[in-house]
Amino acid sequence: MAEPQTIVIKIGTSSLTRPNTGELCLAAIARLVEVMVGLRRRGDRLVLVTSGAVGVGCARLGFTERPQKLSLKQAIAAVGQGRLMRIYDDFFAALHQPVAQVLLTRAALIHRQQYRNICDTFRELLHLGVIPIVNENDTVAIEELRFGDNDTLSALVASLIEAQWLFLLTDVERLYSADPRLDPHAQAIDYVEMPLLEQLIAEHRDRPSTKSQWGTGGMITKLTAARIAASAGVRTAITSGQVPERIPEILAGHNHGTQFAPQTQTLSARKRWLAYGLQPAGSLTVDDGAVVALTQKGRSLLAAGIVAVNGTFEPQDMVSICDRTGRELGRGMVNFSAEEVQQICGSQSESIPQLLNLNPEDVPETVIHRDNLVIL
Repeated sequence: MAEPQTIVIKIGTSSLTRPNTGELCLAAIARLVEVMVGLRRRGDRLVLVTSGAVGVGCARLGFTERPQKLSLKQAIAAVGQGRLMRIYDDFFAALHQPVAQVLLTRAALIHRQQYRNICDTFRELLHLGVIPIVNENDTVAIEELRFGDNDTLSALVASLIEAQWLFLLTDVERLYSADPRLDPHAQAIDYVEMPLLEQLIAEHRDRPSTKSQWGTGGMITKLTAARIAASAGVRTAITSGQVPERIPEILAGHNHGTQFAPQTQTLSARKRWLAYGLQPAGSLTVDDGAVVALTQKGRSLLAAGIVAVNGTFEPQDMVSICDRTGRELGRGMVNFSAEEVQQICGSQSESIPQLLNLNPEDVPETVIHRDNLVIL
């Protein structure tokens, strides 16, 4: 018998709802629940990340399209979330499977202690044999601290609980070289390793989104989610949400959908928290020497290597670190405010106390210490 695995399954709005009305497709939910309960009964640990709260709320209130105003979306999500959870609970209860609702915001991942508490909660739920049903807490999340899409949320959850698999269920069979609904010559892509994944992300970033009117994602968010998961050693598969029966077949080795290889050298839990749990408040552009020191020598970031500062941030905020071309190299927690970095960038460390008119004993030697820095 196969060793039990921890599996995160994300299902998108396009797989849960009818495209014209946004109403839930109960048959699709029933099939997914049956598959998940089958996996749970053989010993696997399951987490479901589900979209659909806003879509269900729109259908409930008679909206014919997804609203754009944030406060209205939050109100509609409050209507839809209870209905969505009620339906899931009814289907799982019919098969005697306990579930739990877990609503997350990115703000909950910013604080290290809350992050650890969330980890502990998931660990206990899985130990109890419960299937957590996760969604973003749209009703309270502010725009600056939103995950933005449940693909990203599912990858962060997979990283958080150290899952072996992440399944992204969507309205296409697999990843293609182009949108098969628009380009009849689009080629199917069955397997993706990291160099190709970075290339695909760059290509899809400039393409127009083909997401449904009820959803928030698109293929670029799935590729980005696969990159987050890969950095945590999680294997990702994109496959059709209309045929959830393919999940156990993929686990058994069948070649369905598109699979993304996990990285063999993975980030620690703290580094993953730094990389993906926190939203950058700004960015620092560094010179070529700093690029080598950070990426090849594992050094801290010094003021001497910084050539530009963007954004407004305070000490202990997260910032992106970019090279001169704008490519993001990594992220880290800064020891200075944006205003202070502006004053000291390009300077030697011993000059910083005088430039900031501070006591030398109170001034950190580094702008970002290597323990608080992660290279992406």
